[in-house]
Amino acid sequence: MGGSIAAIGMGLAVIGAGIGIGQIGGKAMEAIARQPEAVGDIRANMILTAALVEGAALIAIVMAYLVK
Repeated sequence: MGGSIAAIGMGLAVIGAGIGIGQIGGKAMEAIARQPEAVGDIRANMILTAALVEGAALIAIVMAYLVK
């Protein structure tokens, strides 16, 4: 039973990260469309934020694996 609950937790972490990174990319494209001259700053912030979201998802996956 513990293994299936851990698998659900891992899946939710991955789904949440995917949704979050998708929203980051979408909002970055909207911002670039509004201010094309700021593409460098927007891209840098987008990559940094996506990396932080991915790191949080990785920690959640590891924690779910260790708890099982």
